[in-house]
Amino acid sequence: MKKGKASLILVIFLAAAIAVCGFGVFVLQETNNEGKMGLSLGLDLAGGVSITYQAEGDPSTEDMEDTIFKLQQRIEDETGSTEVSVYQVGDDRISVEIPGVTDANEILEQLGEPGTLEIQDSEGNVIISGEDIASAEAQATQGDTGNTEYVVALVLTDEGAETFAEFTSEHVNESMPIYYDGEMISNPTIKEAITGGECVIDGMESYEAAEELASYIRIGSLSVTLTELQSEVVSAQLGTDALSTAIIAAGIGLIIVMILMMAVYWVPGIVASLALVFYTGLVISCMYLFNITLTLPGIAGVILSIGMAVDANVIIYARIREELATDKAVKTAIDIGFVKARSAILDGNVTTFIAAVVLMAMGTGTVKGFAYTLAIGIVLSMFTALFVSHWLMRAVYALGCRDIKFYGKKKEQKTVAFLKRKPVFFLISLAVIVAGFVAMGVHSSQGDRALQYSLEFVGGTSTQADFGKDYTIEEIEDTIVPVVSEVTGDNDITTQKVQDSTEIIIKTRELDLEEREALAAALNENFGIDEDGITTESISSTISSEMRTNTIQAIVVAVILMLIYIWIRFKDLRFGSAAVLALIHDVLVVLTFYAIARLTVSTTFIACMLTIVGYSINATIVIFDRIRENNHGLRTKEELEEMVNTSITQTLTRSIYTSLTTFIMVAVMYGLCVESIKLFALPLMVGILCGAYSSVCITGALWYVFKTRIGKKRVQ
Repeated sequence: MKKGKASLILVIFLAAAIAVCGFGVFVLQETNNEGKMGLSLGLDLAGGVSITYQAEGDPSTEDMEDTIFKLQQRIEDETGSTEVSVYQVGDDRISVEIPGVTDANEILEQLGEPGTLEIQDSEGNVIISGEDIASAEAQATQGDTGNTEYVVALVLTDEGAETFAEFTSEHVNESMPIYYDGEMISNPTIKEAITGGECVIDGMESYEAAEELASYIRIGSLSVTLTELQSEVVSAQLGTDALSTAIIAAGIGLIIVMILMMAVYWVPGIVASLALVFYTGLVISCMYLFNITLTLPGIAGVILSIGMAVDANVIIYARIREELATDKAVKTAIDIGFVKARSAILDGNVTTFIAAVVLMAMGTGTVKGFAYTLAIGIVLSMFTALFVSHWLMRAVYALGCRDIKFYGKKKEQKTVAFLKRKPVFFLISLAVIVAGFVAMGVHSSQGDRALQYSLEFVGGTSTQADFGKDYTIEEIEDTIVPVVSEVTGDNDITTQKVQDSTEIIIKTRELDLEEREALAAALNENFGIDEDGITTESISSTISSEMRTNTIQAIVVAVILMLIYIWIRFKDLRFGSAAVLALIHDVLVVLTFYAIARLTVSTTFIACMLTIVGYSINATIVIFDRIRENNHGLRTKEELEEMVNTSITQTLTRSIYTSLTTFIMVAVMYGLCVESIKLFALPLMVGILCGAYSSVCITGALWYVFKTRIGKKRVQ
């Protein structure tokens, strides 16, 4: 590369970096000041609108659960937000909390009347409505050829059956589209006259598709309607300073990481730091441009993607030093280093990206928000590592940084015999995991829950009172929460202010009558609140059973697809199996930490586990890539063992530096941020350390065991 061209590349990059980072800083500043140009923030960081609906009539538990789940999906579609909370209040009310908006009327106009179902003829005339359907149920039946078919079984009311029988008798072989809120959700064909009040809709591609259609129909078939009872604007759940401290902590962590990179890798470290700042600005800009809602779990996705961006640079520069150690010219070493690092970077990022795409498609709420930020981060990480960093390195070289002293050589390392200690490593991991299950069993036997589930999982009691003073969130945390905690004996307390009033909403675990009276008395004694003006109601969990099911299904599908990808890329199922087992190992170890430390299991728990999954699989891929490279058809166990030990030793520096830099980012957040973020950062630090341990001590050993004991091509 000519010097003039190199100078031009540097000037263009620096200009682009300044522009992108400047825009990112502007977006963060506007976000911090709650400006209209800022990022969209979730309910935990920005507050939003709370709407309460009254369900008329006497709906069943199943009716309420279906309505909550589908209402959440509908609001997410209408508003574009992935952080909507929908939960049951009392026996016949539903509360909806929508982040980042302040105009309840606008939201109500967007939503319209929940759950309008119509079955029409091919010309658009309404045959029957949802009120004419008594029940809808997904079923798996046996077809004429013995294959399994998925259908939705409908039972009509007497009035609906009469109308339906008359219509279907006259319109056999015609289509009969079903509309939910004006959108066609199915278009079955009438195969025969339906005179008994029962029929099935066939042609479903899966049981899940049948259940989804049945759920839509059940909602549309409710005899009750939802009417707006009240709406109000509520404040952020984490306080106005939560985002400020998170941004400051992230900035400090990023600076520490950059200093570490420059100290370790010299000129390449400077290049990596420039690329990392550019990358961070790109992430913020893309989140703004794609209107991604930022929440605490979303911050987790950003942290993971920054960790992967650092990891990519560490892999590249370690490779360059390895080439320089073989006495190659600097320019040659740079080019070869990028080429050799490419497969590990691509495989690690693509594997994690697969998981992100599945979570975006199948997840809901927090899971989907996490997946969006992670997917954006992964794409930008690969771009900056493989292209931007490469261009900058070649430009810096062309401008005169050609001496090997600017880059450093990889020092010869003595191969560490990791596999000789594999029984010890396996026993340590097994003991930790068993300890977690024992702890959960002990808690259950003592009448507690196995894990300390939050209100989001189990529901609780909502208490609303007028405190007669405009408290800040920080004042609420310092003065009101301790009083409530003393009564409930529990720290899982969520508070929200009602805008333009002095009312505060306090959500706690479920309180019995005696505890409710004690809380009312405590509020009266400490804050002079009239006990008659305090309202308390039971609330359901905001994470419905359907959401939990969807999340589990999404994770299972993601893991299966990751397994298939690793199998294809490494041409050996044993690589994928070892990677998945190591992933499960890391999740179970962190679960043990939650069980023993009795940390609250909330939506951040889901984000934490997903972060660990992504981090674990990426670390594993790097070692497996080196094993694949070093594996040249070895014939004996001794040769194979030496090769695995060598591969782990060669990637040990990468494992240490990547884990250290990611740990620093999270540790700074733990040290500086509010309590809610600390409760998220603490298990994440445990997960990072566990991921480093498993990638070095467990994954290679597992593959070796599989290679020597399983399969036709096992080593004897």
